[in-house]
Amino acid sequence: MARERARGKTSEGKKIRLMVYTSHHTCNHADTMGFNKRDSMRFGLCCLFKEEKIAFRTTTAKVLSTLPRGEQLKKLSTICHNNSESLVRALHTVQRLGIGAFRIMSPLFPRMTHPEVGYTLGNLPDAETIGNLLAEARSFAHTHDIRLSFHPDQFVVLSSPRPEVIANSIRELEYQAWLAEEVGANIINLHAGGVYGDKSSALQRFCEVFADLPENIRSRLTLENDDVSYTVSDLLPVCEKLAIPLVYDVHHHRCNPDGLSVEEATELAGATWHRRGREQYCHLSSPKSGWGGGDPKPHADYIHPEDLPDFWRDRAMTVDIEAKAKELAVIRLMTTFHHAR
Repeated sequence: MARERARGKTSEGKKIRLMVYTSHHTCNHADTMGFNKRDSMRFGLCCLFKEEKIAFRTTTAKVLSTLPRGEQLKKLSTICHNNSESLVRALHTVQRLGIGAFRIMSPLFPRMTHPEVGYTLGNLPDAETIGNLLAEARSFAHTHDIRLSFHPDQFVVLSSPRPEVIANSIRELEYQAWLAEEVGANIINLHAGGVYGDKSSALQRFCEVFADLPENIRSRLTLENDDVSYTVSDLLPVCEKLAIPLVYDVHHHRCNPDGLSVEEATELAGATWHRRGREQYCHLSSPKSGWGGGDPKPHADYIHPEDLPDFWRDRAMTVDIEAKAKELAVIRLMTTFHHAR
């Protein structure tokens, strides 16, 4: 079968060679066990459920600011307790459904890093119970080989020319790295951010900020190609320089091609994981309006089977399904995939 080229206008492909590097970071159970023993894809669910009765709560700084500090902390404690219980139920549910990975919503503990209403776990009245629930989630994910990840919101940008944006981003990453440690996740996946008129300078700023990050953040960070600014070819040299993995989003690559085929991009991105003894991580979605017309960037409710690259079918890898129908989309794709094998 001919190699698939990313859709859209393509530029001349670049020959990209990945340097061999080693890492002393400790990989979690799902990373290493999956890479060593799995013989096919595991599919991942992103954050929320469509039909399963699992809900996560939130609040706003505006609402919290109307309350005395004691009442703020009581409200936040109730929400964080609920969300920690929901996380445990979510992991039991994905295990029951045969889903092998779960992306945890970034605001599991809402407004934790806010400059006016922020808090730590120790500030909350239910801190001990919440901590026990997080430990339960970690243990269950480890026992059942469920790979956990985070994908911070788009306001987390390490390439920004504005110091205040960098400071806020690092504060958010410190929270997410702490939470990742508590639940046993070792992927915090980022986009490179904006171009700011000079892509090379923006990526250089990313590298400089990355070098000063705490180890518990650096060891978890991954970079993902996006559908507007940064392609696989743009990011591979950065991943090479910083020795961090590249999360390959095939839908973004099809929207924002760079001359690499899907097969080439998969292999090059995969090498950034495999050289560290880790299972490759990718993202998959389908365009809401199809590839024939309209903007292909918005995600569809379900994955069209033809959007799953044939090249992926026999690879040991994790594929997060970014689809509006959530677990229903993952189940449908898993059923189609296993019937086709």
